[in-house]
Amino acid sequence: MSSHGTPNAVPDTQLGLTNEEIHLLRQGQQALAAGGSTSSRAASRASSQGLLMMDTSSLAALGRHFDRILERIQQRIENLIAQSETVTLYVRDRAGNLIDVAQDEIDRYNGIMLEIDELELDYDRIGHICEIVRDFRQRVEELERDLDRSGGSGSSRRERHGHGHRSSHHRSHGQSSSGRHRT
Repeated sequence: MSSHGTPNAVPDTQLGLTNEEIHLLRQGQQALAAGGSTSSRAASRASSQGLLMMDTSSLAALGRHFDRILERIQQRIENLIAQSETVTLYVRDRAGNLIDVAQDEIDRYNGIMLEIDELELDYDRIGHICEIVRDFRQRVEELERDLDRSGGSGSSRRERHGHGHRSSHHRSHGQSSSGRHRT
């Protein structure tokens, strides 16, 4: 007998449960009382007095009730784990795709930078060649002016030996000045 006068009952506060666990125990007893059996009604009265019925049928019914709750909780946990795995796979796949796309863009960027570097190097080389060509052209033009100024007997000799070359030079010079250099 308990101190409360209910046979086969123990105060739920003496079961070593936390306040939250006592609350869940009482909810379980209340849920069983909704079932309508005599033992369930007795368990509900005991619960309202803060007692746990200690008879076999009450304890068996309470045990089955909590087993069903545990099973539903376990199913929910498994469902949530499956959902979390699906989300994780999706995020990993998506992240993997983003990483692949990002890597492709990085590779593309590096290719562009490499091509720019090569073009700048070619530009510098060709610019250097252009400077040399311009310098030689200026020298040749200065030499031709010097030869033209020297006049006299040298001019008749130049006409015999270089006149054909000089006129072809003027034609090619005219073409180059009207061709690529002006574009």
